[in-house]
Amino acid sequence: MFRRRPLARMAVRTTVVAGTAAAVGARAGARAATPAPAAAPPAPQSAEPAAAPPPAAPDVIDQLTKLAALKASGVLTDAEFEAQKSKLLA
Repeated sequence: MFRRRPLARMAVRTTVVAGTAAAVGARAGARAATPAPAAAPPAPQSAEPAAAPPPAAPDVIDQLTKLAALKASGVLTDAEFEAQKSKLLA
């Protein structure tokens, strides 16, 4: 029977390991050399900010309800309540 020599087996194993390491190292080096694709540039912003839409009627009703609750609990005085109510209804 043919018997492999331990030195030859070790040489083959070393060659395989070195070849694999070289291939992996070359791939990692290629990745590092090429720049990653840049993310899409942000959309240009307009010079003027967008105007806020006018508040909806239910929002005004909710705010008046909250003001009334604050007035009933004693947090707001009658004058403060009337001032805030006139701002909301204007």
